[in-house]
Amino acid sequence: MSELRSRLHLPQFSAIWIATALLFVISPFLASGSLGRSALLSMLPFAAILAIASIGQTLVIQQRGLDLSVPGMITLTTIIVTQYPHGDSARLPAAFGLVVLACIASGVVSGIAITRLGVTPLVATLGVNALLTGVVLQITSGASTSSSTQGLANFALDRTAGIPNTVIIAVIAVAVCTVILRATVLGRRFVAVGANPAAGRVAGIRVKTYELSTYVLAALTYGVAGVLVAGYLGTPGLDAGDNYLLPTIAAVVLGGTSLAGGVGSVAATAVGALFLTQLQQVVSGMGAPDSAQLVIQGAIIALGMAIRYLPTMRREGRLPSLATLRRSAS
Repeated sequence: MSELRSRLHLPQFSAIWIATALLFVISPFLASGSLGRSALLSMLPFAAILAIASIGQTLVIQQRGLDLSVPGMITLTTIIVTQYPHGDSARLPAAFGLVVLACIASGVVSGIAITRLGVTPLVATLGVNALLTGVVLQITSGASTSSSTQGLANFALDRTAGIPNTVIIAVIAVAVCTVILRATVLGRRFVAVGANPAAGRVAGIRVKTYELSTYVLAALTYGVAGVLVAGYLGTPGLDAGDNYLLPTIAAVVLGGTSLAGGVGSVAATAVGALFLTQLQQVVSGMGAPDSAQLVIQGAIIALGMAIRYLPTMRREGRLPSLATLRRSAS
């Protein structure tokens, strides 16, 4: 794929932009009305929220990790911003402060387990997700009936200059992250640590500090996504975050960020989130069950891993070349 892109002189991470454009072109032929104004306005907020959550997953994957605490953090956030204010918008700032503290605590626990205790990211974040789920059940006693405040609901549902507020927040978040990663020393060191931690240590970079901070920043993006989920849904359930684990990983894979760490693009990931959300709308419009979307997401992740690891296996001699297979067949 990289060889084809270089031959066509296409920019890096351009594949998802092309695929998304093609999806929007063929969407009306697959599901009529999928590009109508009402359809787009109902789809874009979900794409924006997924894009925000996927920023955190992108940062973690760039550091050679994988964050499975996404559902727990988003769900806990929705519970905090609906139950603590208890319908009073004046208490929202305090609720946001609690969300920030919860995100920092979650990220620090994951980061310490990974950087100091040597726990693999998969196991560490899975354990943190279980802890977050336990906190949710403790707070709610297994029944979530609180609704978001009117102020939060109005913000999440309203539009500015015809653009959903959730989309504006997502664009700002993507732009800020892109600038930091590409135009600052901090961002370049972050990418260097993800690409080669050993070289980063030799260069005097505090690798473990970068890795730990990544999980804190990722948790904060999940918190922002959770706040918007609470406002948009009004009365989120105890499974409000469950629909964001596989899609965040799939969006990162679609965006072209390597699962082996290093260079990535939060902008391409955001476009991947848009692709997934529009695809879900088209699949639903065609009358396919929700399980079809899960199959598609799983296939995208599997394909991304295959694209990443098959060339490596071939170089190391663990995968036979095409010529070898032809000789064996003859």
